Amino acid sequence: MIDGARRDHARFRQIVRGKIKQDLKKYITHSEMFGRKGKDTVTIPMPQIDIPRFRYGSNQGGVGQGDGNPGDPVPGQGDPNQEGEGGKKAGQDSGQHDLEVEFTLEELAEILGEQLQLPRIEPRGQKNLKSRVDKYTAIASQGPNSLRHFKRTFKEALKRQIASGIYDPENPVIVPIKKDMRYRSWKSDVKHENSAVIIYMMDVSGSMGDEQKEIVRTEAFWINTWLKSQYKGVETRYIIHDATAKEVDEDTFFRTRESGGTLISSAYKVCEQIINKDYPPGDWNIYPFHFSDGDNWSTEDTKLCIDLMKNSLLPKVNAFCYGQVDSRYGSGQFYKDLIEVFGNDDDSVILSRIENKDGILQSIKDFLGKGR
Repeated sequence: MIDGARRDHARFRQIVRGKIKQDLKKYITHSEMFGRKGKDTVTIPMPQIDIPRFRYGSNQGGVGQGDGNPGDPVPGQGDPNQEGEGGKKAGQDSGQHDLEVEFTLEELAEILGEQLQLPRIEPRGQKNLKSRVDKYTAIASQGPNSLRHFKRTFKEALKRQIASGIYDPENPVIVPIKKDMRYRSWKSDVKHENSAVIIYMMDVSGSMGDEQKEIVRTEAFWINTWLKSQYKGVETRYIIHDATAKEVDEDTFFRTRESGGTLISSAYKVCEQIINKDYPPGDWNIYPFHFSDGDNWSTEDTKLCIDLMKNSLLPKVNAFCYGQVDSRYGSGQFYKDLIEVFGNDDDSVILSRIENKDGILQSIKDFLGKGR
């Protein structure tokens, strides 16, 4: 019975997984469909249909039951606008319920990777994070009975009996004593794991509205989910900017809105400082993501941004990703300037335009599809 229940549960999860893959764009576009339920899990509402069942009651007569003529309405199926018992109209109440299904972020990353055909990331540089792994590869003369190694215990008893001359090949009875006992023991192995840092930068000037920030929030969730599936340790840093830039926490990053102008170079300078101070490129896989509506204060500042990218940022990062979120108040010029300098063939600079929420899925593929 237990095995049958497990098979049913596994089959149910496969069905749900297939449904999410089929409607992935819908789930990504409507980020409110995900309810966080912990650090490593989310809950996803799935439509639930009640199982049909018979309802028994008294027969009221009508067509097929007592008196009636062809064309007479079946009881209970009259005018849908006619009020019935309890004063409710037909079709007034909802007949669908949602069943919440819990998924780990690792499972969501697998679904995202399969649907977008994302390549596995090839880490660069040295390893940074150390983790201790205990493996039962050693043998000890002491230990709990649960770890007793029967084969090695038998071998020790046989060696003792042969050495002492009490072993009888005609009657090979091997009885271990206490000093023959052998137990599985562990060895600690220090492994060096790949580590990564994601540095998010966002324009919070007046032209970046709530809709644009929600697009960035949704895209950041999926970028984090994928990169965490590729690296053992992932750190996240946040920078906001208008005419000036500063590092903030995650909540402030998505809630702040300013009314000043925009100097993109201010964010790139803070990003450079963070990398130089905390993330040696030889040890870390570094991913700066900058989101903006494309406005910048002047062409001189744009030139400064490009200079910072070429000489300070690109030599240190796996890929520099710029996402331009369309806004009715933004000119979009910065994207055009970057295209002119770096084109679409430079794997170290990945550019993406996000017109609206429907463009989030393609933008994620733009950023993560090169496996850098």
